[in-house]
Formats: sequence, C-alpha cells, structure tokens
Amino acid sequence: MTILLFTLLVGGASIVAGLLGSLTGLGGGVVIVPLLTLAFGVDIRYAIGASLVSVIATSSGAAAAYVRDGYSNIRIGMVLEIATTLGALGGAALATHLPTNIIAVVFGVALLVAAWLSIRPPRDVTLSTVADPIAARLRLDSSYPTPDGPRSYRVHSVGAGFGLMGLAGALSGLLGIGSGAVKVLAMDQVMRIPFKVSTTTSNFMIGVTAAASAGVYLSRGYIDPGLAMPVMLGVLAGSMTGARLLTGARTRVLRYLFGAVVAALAIEMLYQGARGTL
Repeated sequence: MTILLFTLLVGGASIVAGLLGSLTGLGGGVVIVPLLTLAFGVDIRYAIGASLVSVIATSSGAAAAYVRDGYSNIRIGMVLEIATTLGALGGAALATHLPTNIIAVVFGVALLVAAWLSIRPPRDVTLSTVADPIAARLRLDSSYPTPDGPRSYRVHSVGAGFGLMGLAGALSGLLGIGSGAVKVLAMDQVMRIPFKVSTTTSNFMIGVTAAASAGVYLSRGYIDPGLAMPVMLGVLAGSMTGARLLTGARTRVLRYLFGAVVAALAIEMLYQGARGTL
C-alpha cells in the first residue's frame, strides 16, 4: 500500500468515525482508535495519539460557539478540568508503560460501555432546588437560555462529580477518547445539571483534557504527523457533517447502528488483546 492510498483510506475512515461520533454524541475517538488498530495495523499508542489530536480540533470550534450562546458553565468547567487534567496526565503516563494488549483489553471494555450508553433510553432527571455548600462557595449555580427565557439551575454533589471527572480524564489519556459520555453522565446524573449544560460544558472540557494527554504522547514520540493529520481532518469533516444532519436524522436508529458497530469492535479488541496480537 502506498503512502497516498493509506492517507486517503485513513481520511475516509476518519470521516465516517467523526460522522457517527457526532450523531451519537460519543465522539469519533471511540471508533477511530480500534479502526486504525484493527483495520490498518497501526500501533495502538500511535492510534491513540492521532485520536487525541482530532479530539482537540473537533472540540475547540463547537466549544467556542456554546460559550458564546451561554450554554456552557465556565466555572464548572474550570473546576472539573482540574480533575480531568490530572487524570489525563496519569492515564497517558500509564499508557506509555502498559503492554499494548492490556490497553486493547481496557479499550474493549470501554467500547462495550460506550455501546450500552449509545442504545440505552434517555432518563429524565429531576432538577432540585436545594443548595450544595461547595457549589455555593464556588458560585457554580447559573442559568442557561431557553425559548421561554433564561432558566436557573443548582449544582449538586460536586465532590462525587469531581471524582468521576478524574476517572474520565484517566480514560481519555489511556485510551485517546474524549470520555464525553462519562463527563456528561457525571454532570447530568450525579451533579444534576441540565442536559444541555452538561453536554456543552463537557465539550468545553474535552479539548483541555485531550491537550494534557497529547503532551505526554508527543514527548514520548507517539504522535506521527503523517497519521494525525488525515485523522484530524477526517474526524473534523465528519463531525461538521453530522452536526448539520442531526436535526433531520433518526437518531434512535443511528444509535442502535452505532452501538452494534462499537460492540463488534469491542469484541474484536478484547479477542485480539487476550491473544496478545496487538
């Protein structure tokens, strides 16, 4: 296979990964890392490095728009980024020392969780009006725009959310994914933040988390520009296309399709990792 053909194939696969990730809200890194590893034979550490670069690129543009529109809670993001950044640095450092088959097995388990999160029915969260002392001291309570005007909300269980963010950061650094599903789950279900605020604030945080991890991979030589560039451009193009198609797409069908694809990748990653062939 020539370099040009390899670049074109990786770019095309990255477009599909970014499209599916955007339509399901789980990000393209969930697909691109196992795809590069299983289909193209790329070392999993180089695949993770390329995925982290794409995560930084895709989150930056959307994050700026959400901040401008008033959805993202900057205070919450800045507080929780402390946990995600520390977790990301630890996860990235661990990934450079773990055998690749162990990373593949962990990734397979993470993919199974992602598949479940993709197909599970959404749950309604009752927003409470009881103040949390930590949130009150840090002034995390805020409001977000709605068609009927600004709607205020309170933040809860900051300590538990902070701990889950550390786990999300570690997964991001170890596996090269944005871990947006874990971040949204922590803010939506644990901290009782409205879903729109959770998703937009998660997007605001993802780029910072990925940048911290990418620094470790770059220092160890695991970011190859020749691989990272087509991955970044492809995922970015796929994500932008997915954002435009999202309003008219049958997301329920797409989520089941995404879940099936990710589950298949998970089984293959677990199998190859257990055999020690990755």
